[in-house]
Amino acid sequence: MRIYGNRRIVTIPGDQVRPTPARVREAIFNIWGDRLAAAHWLDLCSGNGTMGAEALCRGAARVVGVEKWGRACGVIRQNWQGLAQAEQSFEILRGDVVQVLPKLAGQGFDLIYFDPPYGAGLYEPVLMLLQNLGLLKPGGILAVEYDSRQWRPEQFQAWDCDRTKVYGNTAIAFYRASF
Repeated sequence: MRIYGNRRIVTIPGDQVRPTPARVREAIFNIWGDRLAAAHWLDLCSGNGTMGAEALCRGAARVVGVEKWGRACGVIRQNWQGLAQAEQSFEILRGDVVQVLPKLAGQGFDLIYFDPPYGAGLYEPVLMLLQNLGLLKPGGILAVEYDSRQWRPEQFQAWDCDRTKVYGNTAIAFYRASF
């Protein structure tokens, strides 16, 4: 697979990981454009780590990925090590996203990307945890990828869903911290 700057990254063959389609990935990074420079990025349910890899290529200062599958964590580490510059840092946390998120309490992220397995029932618990733990910095943006046939974005107490984009069956809801 190729990402920003025509860089090649390793991916896991087969259908155990569902990568974000290239046109969706491109659209998200175009929307976030200038916000990426020096951003702290959180990549939830990282899969191959493609989104975090692209964030590093586009200048994020720190990227943290959370992924349950050990094999995927190895691929993410390999890719991110090959892309990160000396001034950038990254961390990959292995485990269930609901159990790992509390370990990040006290850290703030400018941009959060959440792309869970569509049928896993993770949307509400993870969004509530992100909100309760205050992981999205004031002015930060959270993007949630979902199958438009299976889930609908909701308003949450401290966040406004200010934009949705639909690309076939894949959709992205953008939440902005409203405090």
